[in-house]
Amino acid sequence: MDTVPVGHRVLIPGAGTGPGNSLVRSLRAADPSIVIVGTHNDRFVLKKSWADVNYLVPPPARPRFADALRSIVREEQVRLIFPNTDADVKAFSDLRDQFPSRLFLPSKAVIDLCQDKHALSAFLRSRGFPVAASHEIADLHAIENIFETLGARRPIWCRARAGFGSWGATPVNTPEQARSWITYWEEMRGVPATSFTLSEYLPGRDLGCQCLWKDGRLVLIKTAERVSYFGGADRPSGVSSNAALAKTVVEPDAVRLCAGAIRAIDPQATGAFTVDLKGDATGRMCLTEINAGRFITTTNLFDLAGKHNMSITYVRLALGDDVAIDDPYDAPEDYYFVRDLDTVPAILHGDEFFEGIVDAR
Repeated sequence: MDTVPVGHRVLIPGAGTGPGNSLVRSLRAADPSIVIVGTHNDRFVLKKSWADVNYLVPPPARPRFADALRSIVREEQVRLIFPNTDADVKAFSDLRDQFPSRLFLPSKAVIDLCQDKHALSAFLRSRGFPVAASHEIADLHAIENIFETLGARRPIWCRARAGFGSWGATPVNTPEQARSWITYWEEMRGVPATSFTLSEYLPGRDLGCQCLWKDGRLVLIKTAERVSYFGGADRPSGVSSNAALAKTVVEPDAVRLCAGAIRAIDPQATGAFTVDLKGDATGRMCLTEINAGRFITTTNLFDLAGKHNMSITYVRLALGDDVAIDDPYDAPEDYYFVRDLDTVPAILHGDEFFEGIVDAR
């Protein structure tokens, strides 16, 4: 398993959250000596952090945020800041000039493009990549025309053009359903209609591809399939980007597709990227989103199964270590990620599932 030199000190924003604690777990699995500094702006969430030392900080939107982080970096001798949510990636991307040599992020332009799902879809389509047909909503009166343009197949996917975890997303069969859904979000959540898109619904397999790049070189890439969704039964859409059950899969075609898309976005790509793919009605895999600068919530599956721990490889690349991986595609077979509320996610090989279980059926 990969290791890092003793003494590296890493700051993880969002400490105490699921993604934050998962990242701590992955890093310590590779090297227990690594020192992890956690930060969060909510003291109750921060209390759950697994980091070695934790700091309560202002929200990123507050003027004091950057000053507080600079002080922590200096006091704790932090060598690397490791943001792992869209909000944290965006916040530190915008502040990258204030933390020279302590961030390992894609360019600001790439992050901004990828955080707008509709703009990203349009970009990829213009380069010939398979994506769902998608239309932005200029106003509610345009919905009927969009339905006609998308054709007779139902349902149609209505979603917000930013956010994560299928935020603001649901399938709809009629213009009236779409209008009601968007109006609800406008009136109850303050999300304008122009924040939504209507697109072709993709009913097929749901794949996630996570990868690391350095100066345009693909260093490491892994793939998994979402089998069931965390909280999916409680959502109108029935799905989420957060898996309750996921498994490693060997999908070289998906890897080529994802790598090609990232190279199209940035020939000199650097940092972490995660790509979501969904099968259309014919089984063809389509790119649905690219998260630039962060890992997905099932990252423990990519870190604790296979030859290479991706989180520690991120640290090594960021700090300038020589990382030589002969085959970037690390594809261990038949490993599963199992998650539920208030439990630590389990990483199991298929052979382990019935160990210690008596079948009384």
